[in-house]
Amino acid sequence: MRERVPPGARPIGLPPGARAGYSPHMASVLLALLSIVLWSSLAVLGSRVVHLPPLFTVGISLTLGGLAGFFRARDWRVPASTFLLGVSGLFGYHFLLFTAFRLAPAVEVNLLNYLWPLLIVVLSPVYLSGYRLRARHVAGAILGLSGAVFVISGGGIAVDPACLPGYLLAAAAAFTWASYSLLTKRVRPFPTAAVGGFCLASGLLSLACFAVEFAASPAPLSVSGADWIVLALLGLGPMGAAFYAWDAAIKRGDPRIIGSLAYLTPLLSTLNLVAFGGKRLTATSAAAMVLIVAGAVTGSFASKREPGDDPHGN
Repeated sequence: MRERVPPGARPIGLPPGARAGYSPHMASVLLALLSIVLWSSLAVLGSRVVHLPPLFTVGISLTLGGLAGFFRARDWRVPASTFLLGVSGLFGYHFLLFTAFRLAPAVEVNLLNYLWPLLIVVLSPVYLSGYRLRARHVAGAILGLSGAVFVISGGGIAVDPACLPGYLLAAAAAFTWASYSLLTKRVRPFPTAAVGGFCLASGLLSLACFAVEFAASPAPLSVSGADWIVLALLGLGPMGAAFYAWDAAIKRGDPRIIGSLAYLTPLLSTLNLVAFGGKRLTATSAAAMVLIVAGAVTGSFASKREPGDDPHGN
């Protein structure tokens, strides 16, 4: 017989301060959606500072994102291995991605970059115990990837063998981000506030790389007041708060479901460009919208617990 919980009592297992209706699954979904919404603004904001060197933009944005969490700097004290994981994830991902953009066409690089949600889904049982891929996870990932292909490529992709190094780096960036996201569930638990330290260190590394590049081939660098506003928005939003929310979502939820939801990013990014960037919504984008939403719903459908799944996600 199920034990009754006295009125006003907190059921066993709930986090302090949580209400009886608290659901870790729902909390993780909401946090993931917050990250996705913030990341969807990256294209619009990034288009405003496209004239600035990429490593400078990334460095300033990540540094600001880290400084935003400085009031919790006491939580930045984590094991060296965890700190290395965080910095290699954030800095490694952005360094590989922006290097890929220099060596290959942006459309194809962006397409390969969006392999990371699929990799999160399929690598979950590889990196983490207690997870098995279900048919709905695979179907959702495939639908979402198909929609991402339509959004990013516009229905046509031209592959140039000369750009192979750039393609490989883009795929490596996707693998890096997926691996970082999953491995944060595997290391010893650490406060989400520690992401601020990861951001700050990654930002300073990016600025160091920019300084080396600038010293090798000096070029005029002019940053206007409007540019600094955009850089601040980048640091506080898609390259700041989004990383904190993403870390909290991954720790609380099922990475297979979160990976499927992540395909909403290119869709919302496209809609933002239509609404705020002067772009047009095409039939291809509309078709992609259907595929991505169908994939997100399919992959994130919360059924009853199935045999072989660890209820705690460990």
